[in-house]
Amino acid sequence: MDEKKILLTTEGFKNLENELSNLKIVRRKDVAEKIKEARGQGDLSENAEYDAAKEEQAEIEARIVTIEKMLRNAEIIAEEEISSEVVSLGSTVKVLDIEFNEEKTYTIVGPAEANPKNGFISYESPLGVALINRKANETVEINAVDGIIEYKILELALKPSKN
Repeated sequence: MDEKKILLTTEGFKNLENELSNLKIVRRKDVAEKIKEARGQGDLSENAEYDAAKEEQAEIEARIVTIEKMLRNAEIIAEEEISSEVVSLGSTVKVLDIEFNEEKTYTIVGPAEANPKNGFISYESPLGVALINRKANETVEINAVDGIIEYKILELALKPSKN
């Protein structure tokens, strides 16, 4: 069975490679040292430091597996494939929240790169879905829990902001 392709920008791919390297080289070593120190404290059955270190180790190993799978299934969207005419993966979009008269800037990325607090939204998110293939000066509607939110696309840029 084919695994789902993970769409990534070039920068997102590099970020995942860097995170993977850090997890394998730095974090694994750090947590191994924590486990070693906790073992030296004696009885492991009542050793909270040991339990915490083992839990951290499991989280690191799970993240390594997840990143390796993402990188294996990655499809990189090259900068030259990003349209300047319509919103697409890799586009940076300035929108106006019509209700609150607030301008916001988002970069459309794959789900693995999404970080909404820093302006990186997934093309699979409700706003991402609404924006994809739209042009500047178009208005899009998002069905939210509190009702419909309208955004006007003010401008498109090719260069994503830094994640």
